Amino acid sequence: MPTIEKRSPAPAAFAVEFALFGDLDEAARDAGGALDRAAQPSLYDRLDWLRLTREHVLPAARLVAARARLGDDGAWLFLHDQGLGRACAFAGWYTLAVAPIFTPGMSEATRSRLLRALAHGLRALNRIDLAPLEGAAAALLREAFQPAGWWAVEREETANWVASVEGCGFDEYWAERPSRLRNTVRRRLKTSDLTTRVLDHFDEAAWAAYEQVYASSWKPAEGSPAFLRALARIEGAAGTLRLGLAFRGDRPVAGQFWTVEGGIAVIHKLAYLETERACSPGTLLSHAMFRHVIERDRPRVIDYGNGDEGYKADWMTERRVLRRLSLFNTRKLGGLAEAAGATASALARSVRHG
Repeated sequence: MPTIEKRSPAPAAFAVEFALFGDLDEAARDAGGALDRAAQPSLYDRLDWLRLTREHVLPAARLVAARARLGDDGAWLFLHDQGLGRACAFAGWYTLAVAPIFTPGMSEATRSRLLRALAHGLRALNRIDLAPLEGAAAALLREAFQPAGWWAVEREETANWVASVEGCGFDEYWAERPSRLRNTVRRRLKTSDLTTRVLDHFDEAAWAAYEQVYASSWKPAEGSPAFLRALARIEGAAGTLRLGLAFRGDRPVAGQFWTVEGGIAVIHKLAYLETERACSPGTLLSHAMFRHVIERDRPRVIDYGNGDEGYKADWMTERRVLRRLSLFNTRKLGGLAEAAGATASALARSVRHG
C-alpha cells in the first residue's frame, strides 16, 4: 500500500513533518533504522514485532502508521484502521504493552511536541483506542491529545505482575516467597523424577516439545503458534530467548517461553499437562527458570506478563495496572457521537454495578 498522506498538520511554528503510511516496509524505509532492535529497547516497539503481528495476527488489518519528525527526532503511533473513523493499536493478544515510539535520547519537551503533531495529524479519525498502556504512556498521550481537541477517557484494562530482583540472588528472592509455595517445591523436589532444561537458543526439537505441551495442556487453543515459533527464532538468534522444559523420562510435561533483555525478563507463555497436575510440573519448572534467570542473567525486573491470575502473586512482588485510553475527536461530529455513546455506556455500567 502506498503512503496514505504526507503533510504538516501543525502550525508553522512547530516545524514538524508529519506522515501517514499504510505499509510497514515504507514506514521502515522512512524510519531508517530507528525502529530496529539497536534503537528500541522494548520488544513491542520494533519492526520485527510489528511484522510478526502483521503476518500472523492481523494479516487483513489496514495499517495506519503515523509519524512526526523534527530533525533527527521521530515519534510513531502504529494503528489498525477499523473503519467508520475508528482506529486501535496495531497489536494482538501477544502484545503485552503498547506506547508511542520515540527515537532514543529525545528530550521530554520534544516528545510532547511530536505527540502534539501526531494528535493534529490524526484528526481525520473520530476515535482511537489504545491498550494495554502503562500509566506513564497513557498520561503522555492524554496530555498531548487533549489540547488538540481530543476528549480522553481512561480506565483499567488489565493487571501486570512484576518482581524487582536487582542485586538479588536467587536464595534471597526465594526466601521472600510465601511459605506455602516454598513448602510445595520442597516436598515435590524430594520425590520428583522430573528433569528440567533451560535453553538460550532456538532448537527445533525443543520447540516441538514446547508446542506438544501447550497443545495438550489446559490452555485454550493458541492464537498463532506460528507467531511464537517465529518470535522464538528471532529472539534465539539475538540471545534473548530462555526456553524452559520439564520432562518425565523422554516426555515433555511443562514448558515456558521467556525473553531476557535490557535487564528485564518477561514470561510470555507457560503451560503444563493437566494429567501431571498433582506433581506440580509447572511450579517445579518455574522454580528452575527463576533460579536460572536470576543467577545467570541478573535482571532488574521479572515481568509475569498481563493477567490477574492468583498464582502470580506468589512469585511476584508488585501488581501494576495497565490502562485503556479512548480518544474522541471533538472537532468532528462522528467523534462527538462516539464520545456521547461512550459516556452513556459508562453511566449504564455505573448504574448496574451500584
